[in-house]
Formats: sequence, C-alpha cells, structure tokens
Amino acid sequence: MNHAKLRLDTFLPFNLSVASYLVSDVIADSYKILFGLKVPEWRLLAVIAEADGLNQQELGLRTRMDKVTVSRAAIALFERNLVTRMPNPLDGRSHLLTLSTAGRTLYDNVVPQALALEAQVFSGLTKNEIDALFNALRKVQATSMRILE
Repeated sequence: MNHAKLRLDTFLPFNLSVASYLVSDVIADSYKILFGLKVPEWRLLAVIAEADGLNQQELGLRTRMDKVTVSRAAIALFERNLVTRMPNPLDGRSHLLTLSTAGRTLYDNVVPQALALEAQVFSGLTKNEIDALFNALRKVQATSMRILE
C-alpha cells in the first residue's frame, strides 16, 4: 500500500498555526508590558468595544475562544474595572458586558499600538500580498466553519 507522506514544514495547517502563534507572541509581549493585558483579555476588550452589551457566549463565538478562557478574561477585565456587567434581561443566568470609562480609555490607548504592531509584523508584504492573504484567510475561515457545522 502506498501511503502519502506528511512533512510538517510543507503542511499548510501546521505553518498557519506556527505563524499564528508567533504573531500572537509578538502581540502578547507588547500588550503585557505596555498595558498589563493578556491576549484573551485584549480580544474581549476589542470585541466589546465594537459591540457593547454582549454575553460571554457571544464573546466566545466572536473570538473563537473556549468558555473557560472567556470567563477568566471577563473576570480579569471586571476586576480591573475595565468592563461592567449587567443582568441579561433575556437570560437571567448570564450578564451583558460593556466597557467602562476606564476600559474605553485603555482600548483607545491600545489601538494605536495594535495597528503599529500589525504594520510591523506585515512590513515584509506588499499591499497586494496583504490583501491576498486577508482574502485567503477569510476563505479558509468560511470553509472551516462549514466543516464544523
């Protein structure tokens, strides 16, 4: 029987994962040093900034993070007074999270750093390459979502 060979250095999912981890490490180091934020906390902060009043389940869906990670990040943000929690009128078991004034201020301070890091990480690519990469990632995400359904 002839078996196909798998080489990790040419296996696209592996390379995508490695690239993702490396980019996350660059961002995580910067956010931790400058703002005292872990990556999951920053992700929640950013998603809540875009759509106030989400519950933890919605945050998990938007960030693709598991329940425990979302819960820990939400607690950390709440304890730092960066988010407020309001009872969810549609589900008494959950809360809706919104940015506090301090959370909005922190978000506004992080955004320029996030954009600068993005520019630095992708500085080796042309605008056309960045656009192509973004479009390819969107297609991979959409295909992956269909497979998971």
